Amino acid sequence: MNNFFQATDLIHSYSRAQAIADGELIDVTDTAREAGFTVPVAMSRAAWADCVEWNDGIEARKAVTQDESGRLWDVLWMAFVACRAKGNGQRRIFELYRVPREGRGNRPRRVALAITIGPGDDPAPVITIMQPTED
Repeated sequence: MNNFFQATDLIHSYSRAQAIADGELIDVTDTAREAGFTVPVAMSRAAWADCVEWNDGIEARKAVTQDESGRLWDVLWMAFVACRAKGNGQRRIFELYRVPREGRGNRPRRVALAITIGPGDDPAPVITIMQPTED
């Protein structure tokens, strides 16, 4: 008798492609390649909202010039540096400074993010950047 997991045992699955289509993950692969990554990269909706998302309303309230492409670059570059640091493991925590979207203050604040590498919808490796409390 085979005691291993069978396909019929599966109750629910949610693919990376579905998460990207639903907006739960934001595909940032094109910019990530410019930063040096060689595999697909996505960010969780929460990490994107906290560290990248920016619009004209926020800009006017903050009285500071920023844009999403610059904020994304900061995240990706710091993630790339974290990946190049010595150490083992498929998950690393890294920090960067970003101006928070909330409130009126425009002083950059330190925030931690996590970066993981592992198989995507197929065995090929993919990277996900997320809040440290996400998995």
